Amino acid sequence: MVKIGLMMLRDQPIHELSIDAIAGEAGISRGLLFHYFPSKRDYYLAVISAAGRRLLRVTKPDETLAPEQQLREMLVQFVAFISRRRAAYISFVRGAAGGDDFAVKVYDETRAGLTKRILTYLGTPEIADEPTSREYLRIHAWLSYTEDLAIEWSGLPESDRPYTADALIDHSIEALHLLRKL
Repeated sequence: MVKIGLMMLRDQPIHELSIDAIAGEAGISRGLLFHYFPSKRDYYLAVISAAGRRLLRVTKPDETLAPEQQLREMLVQFVAFISRRRAAYISFVRGAAGGDDFAVKVYDETRAGLTKRILTYLGTPEIADEPTSREYLRIHAWLSYTEDLAIEWSGLPESDRPYTADALIDHSIEALHLLRKL
């Protein structure tokens, strides 16, 4: 049932998912769905958790690549993920911003996982366990910048985008290296 929610997230944000449509797609009654998930919120949170895990999975680059190449590959997949699932991704981000404690936790865990990966690619994996360090906070903030840039860029008609996906990634990597020098 969660897989069905993830499939539906491709085309619509989480708050627009219809429990009746999900139950229908699963070939079960609405009551049976609520047997497994006590409330609509519980179901949505299961879907959000799965979406966070999926983001971490699809952005994990080939570990045989050099660290700088791993960073680039992670960003290629991150931008592509946001671009393909823009409405659902915005729903994920705003769900956390909306203050639902569990949605915030899922978003924070996902963001922390991405931040830790980046710190590893940058050769500072020991900082990954120091979320109060300046370097961790800097990388975490840079990831928010890159995320927002990808969200805004992907919302533009292709003909109006000021640069390609590759240029967006190049810019983000350059910004990261400049930020680390501050």
